[in-house]
Amino acid sequence: MTNSSRLRIIRIVASAVLLVALAAISSAQERPPAAVQMSKAYGLDSFGQVEKIRFTFNLEFPGLKLARTWEFEPKTDQISYEGKDKDGRPVKLTYNRSRLGSESDAVKNEIEPAFTNDEYWLFFPLHVAWDTSAKVTDEGLQKLPQGEGSAKRVVVKYPSDGGYAPGDTWELYVGEDHQVKELVYHAGAPGVQKRPNLLAVTWTGHKKAGPLLISTDHVGTADGKPVRVFLTDVAVKVTGSDGWIDAK
Repeated sequence: MTNSSRLRIIRIVASAVLLVALAAISSAQERPPAAVQMSKAYGLDSFGQVEKIRFTFNLEFPGLKLARTWEFEPKTDQISYEGKDKDGRPVKLTYNRSRLGSESDAVKNEIEPAFTNDEYWLFFPLHVAWDTSAKVTDEGLQKLPQGEGSAKRVVVKYPSDGGYAPGDTWELYVGEDHQVKELVYHAGAPGVQKRPNLLAVTWTGHKKAGPLLISTDHVGTADGKPVRVFLTDVAVKVTGSDGWIDAK
């Protein structure tokens, strides 16, 4: 075989490998139109304007009531937290996710997993676009699990390994206005986060915070028990402005 023949074969093989890799990336990033329109309705295209966002995550569940306040800078990954530790003592701290390895065990094992959980309630319609490892499918028009009427059922399935909560499946019921009406959550494999096996809640209380649309109230059941998750004191700072814009 001549050198030129070898080079041609190498180029063919390299091109084939590249095409397979690009196809895999494209496949991972593909989203059905219903999912894309939903993410855009919640501010996907304008998220780059957000410099800071603050919110308080509130949970009411039989025998449990908690509130955690966060301030997040998406472009620097800096997070400020105010709440309580696992022993109920007040905590107020700031850390950076990019340097998580140098933080205390409490930040790595308690605070950061809590933030990941809470910001999913804030941003989940955007995570459907951001989390390219998740498989997203449009299951068509389905009856709402709790309310009357029907909506498009968009299913988001995460890989069975990696992350704080591997293998989770989220079912989003998306209306004609591209807003989520209800959510059903199925826990996957055991992970760092303690979570219900089955959660079904409304996705209501929509408010605008700068360029973002945020659902602030979620009522339903977790493993058959009543639960409410709600977000308060939501506000953003956008590029070119020093003032906070409250969610309204």
